[in-house]
Amino acid sequence: MEETYAKALGMRLRAIRQQQALSLQGVEEKSNGRWKAVVVGSYERGDRAITVQRLSELAEFYTVPVSELLPGSNDFGGGGEATPKVVLDLERLHQLDLSEADRLARFSANIQRMRGDYNGRVLTIRRDDLRTLALIYDEPSSQLAEQLINWGVLRQDPGVTTEDY
Repeated sequence: MEETYAKALGMRLRAIRQQQALSLQGVEEKSNGRWKAVVVGSYERGDRAITVQRLSELAEFYTVPVSELLPGSNDFGGGGEATPKVVLDLERLHQLDLSEADRLARFSANIQRMRGDYNGRVLTIRRDDLRTLALIYDEPSSQLAEQLINWGVLRQDPGVTTEDY
């Protein structure tokens, strides 16, 4: 169980790093050597244990809440399938010249403000947030997901269909 948890934690660390378009070497450079590429890589593979203090510092470096790095109960052990991630491409969103995208832009900006997360490139939201957006747009979640994909705003996990949202 501990090894599974370490692997799940590592997957979260890697996902956050990749969302910020950083390579392992990029992390080392951006941190001015505070975070060594080999150490971060070993955390991501689950080969090396990370202390709570170091995890907190890494979360601060990535400007995400520590809770975003911690695996949840649905990540392993339940036998169910993994929940698809809902990742919005903020750069693409801000390029859109669509009046329909204004609601999504305001919604995303509010989430960023609440989190204090201003990386500006991507925003990971919960599936419940997508359902809330679907209510705002007055359409089913799967239909909204399809629209966001067409706009180039919703990044899909491989093998995930709009019906999974």
